[in-house]
Parts: sequence; structure tokens; C-alpha cells
Amino acid sequence: MIKKEMIAMLLAGGQGSRLGVLTAKVAKPAVAFGGKYRIIDFPLSNCINSGVDTVGVLTQYQPLRLNTHIGIGIPWDLDRNVGGVTVLPPYEKSTSSEWYTGTANAIYQNLDYMETYNPDYVLILSGDHIYKMDYEVMLDFHKANQSDVTIAAMPVPIEEASRFGIVVTDEASRIKEFEEKPERPSSNLASMGIYIFSWPVLKDALLKLSEQPNCDFGKHIIPYCHENGKRMFAYEYNGYWKDVGTLSSYWEANMELIDIIPEFNLYEEFWKIYTNSANIPPQYISKEAVIDRCIISNGSEIYGEVRNSVLGGGVTVGKGSIIRDSIIMRGVTIGDNCVIDKAIIAEDTEVGNDVVIGIGEDVPNMEKPGVYGGGLATIGENSVIPSGVKISKNTAISGVTSSEDYNDGVLASGETLIKAGERI
Repeated sequence: MIKKEMIAMLLAGGQGSRLGVLTAKVAKPAVAFGGKYRIIDFPLSNCINSGVDTVGVLTQYQPLRLNTHIGIGIPWDLDRNVGGVTVLPPYEKSTSSEWYTGTANAIYQNLDYMETYNPDYVLILSGDHIYKMDYEVMLDFHKANQSDVTIAAMPVPIEEASRFGIVVTDEASRIKEFEEKPERPSSNLASMGIYIFSWPVLKDALLKLSEQPNCDFGKHIIPYCHENGKRMFAYEYNGYWKDVGTLSSYWEANMELIDIIPEFNLYEEFWKIYTNSANIPPQYISKEAVIDRCIISNGSEIYGEVRNSVLGGGVTVGKGSIIRDSIIMRGVTIGDNCVIDKAIIAEDTEVGNDVVIGIGEDVPNMEKPGVYGGGLATIGENSVIPSGVKISKNTAISGVTSSEDYNDGVLASGETLIKAGERI
């Protein structure tokens, strides 16, 4: 029988609805980040850097790009005969066909996969956070405390604490209370959604709660373990960790990469971030081009001016165009004489000539004010923006648009333009 000390289960099925049109056709963990990466590259790289060589990736929503990206795990050195990376979509059983209905339900439906490796410990991870963490150090902490459940936690500002699961600990870091998104939090130590379970404890909790609808770690499994007197400890983490679940936090995390001294460094030798890099040619910067503090990926051709921005692979910026404070994903073509300020433009979008993006007043988006804010203009993948139009702030566009879709050639602040058949 195969025996692994610790295996990882990586939850990557999330739709990421707060990322709006960016996740209309792709799961949140597969969204591009930092020019050449995808969000899921960070937890996967953490696994291999921490010596965890068996990872089950649980997919559900729009899994195609994620599956293609992960493949058989070669970029992360996870193409193993025993272990390695395995993509685990929901599947039809003899009695029923079920989607994953909650984070713990997804893990429960893959008990057989975990049994195969007969692990001592199971590491539960989320596929949508940007951070570097050595899970081996966390495992050492788990063992040293003879813990049943260890929750990675980090201090957050108390005013933000109600958005998280909150742990209250004693001086030995043992968890005395766990509150899921409390209105009045009793501490500011927030669960990061990273757990190490001793396998028998996890298995028992999953089997006991298997009938629970929408079974979730924060709402059900953790409280169950706590109520049943399990030894639970908080492993405090003080490094960089970003939940890129909103457009503003996603934009900020990308912009932080180009700070003079970035808080999150992609260039460290000892903790590499691995990805599935497309075989594309090097970038070309023309004589007239101006580039100031940017990340520019392979295959890009720059004929205009790019400042304080992150560009994916194969992006073309036409002559006379100026791009500032923006994220331009791979395969985007921007025509000549455009001015683009504080925009997120998703993959394979075409922007015509003389287009202006990011003007106007900062008024709330009329359809989804909670999603499209922060003064950003967001354009979904495979969209087409015709020449000569102006796009204002807090807007969203998805699909092939034509001049007639713009009122006097303008999409006003707070408006949304989603073509038929596209998802908002």
C-alpha cells in the first residue's frame, strides 16, 4: 500500500463572482496574475517548495482552462508515478450525480482518493490566494503540539475581522473559540482557510457530517471538531497574504508587484513560483516606446508608452498609445493613439484605435456596485472595443461591441455593457 505522510487537497472550484466579467468564462484560480502566472500557481508552487508532492485539485466551475493549465503537473515537478497532481472534478455515482455543494462536501466526495495514499495528515488549501508559505513548518508546529487540527491564521485590522472566520487562542496558541464571520469579533486573528488535519480526525468529521447540506469547513467541520474536544491550534503567519477575491484587491495585488521594493517578490531564488509558460518569443520594445516601472511578459510588442502596469504575454501596444496603472492580460491588442488609465483588460481582447478608457467621474456602477468599483474599467476576455469610443470609470464590458452600443461614442461612468449571450 502507498503511504504518504501528508497530501494536499486544493479547492479550486470557485466561481469568483466578485471578479465580475473576469470569471464569466474561467474559474477564479485560473485568472491571470502578475503577467505570466495564474492564481493557482502560488499554492501549487508552495506545495512543491514545501516538499508536498501529492496534490488533489478539486475543480467544478468552468474547469477547462484550469485543467489545460495544470496538465500532468510538469511545470511544478508534480508529474509523478506515485502521487503528483490529480484534477478531481465532480463525477457521477451509481445512485446520484452531485455537484460539490460546499468546501467540505467537495473533500468528502474524494475520500477514496485520500484513502489511496493512507496519509498521516491532510493539508486543505484554497486555490485563490496569493502568498508564499512553507507548509512543512506548519506541519512541524502541528506535530509539536500533538494537534488534531491546525488552522493557519493571521492578524487583520479589527474593522475587517467580520469578513473572516476568527479564532480566539490562549497563550499556547490553542484555540478556545472559533467564530465564522462574526458581527462583533472577539479577536483579530483570522483563519486563512489553510488547515492541517490529522487524517483520522478529518475522516471522522467528514463521515459524521456527510448528510449536512452545503457542508463547509468554516461553518461545520471546524465547529464540530471544536465541540468534540479535539486539540486545535492556530499557526500564526505574518508574511504576505492576499485574497484577490475583488477587482480592487486583484488590481492592488498586481500593482504591488511593481513597487520599487515589492512586498511580494516574484524574483526570489529560493522560493520559485512555477507556471505553465507558453512557448512564445521574447518581447520587442520599439525605438519610440517608453516604459516606466512595469512587468512585461514574453511575446509583447510595445510601440507606445506603458507606465506602472502589468502586461501578460503576447500583448501589442500600438504607436502613440499610453497605458497607465493597468493590467493587460495575455493576447490583448491595443491599437494606435489610445489612452488607457486604471483598467483591467482580460485575455485576447481587441481594442481599436483612438480609444480612451478610464475617464469621467467616480460614480457607483448601477447594476453591480459591489463588484465594479474602485474607479476601474473592466473588460472581459475575447471582447472587441471599436475605434474612437470613450469608456468611463466603474464600468464593465464583455463581448464583441460596435460603435452603436456606445451612446454618442461614450460608455458613461457606472454603466455596464454586456452583449447578448455574455455573462455579467
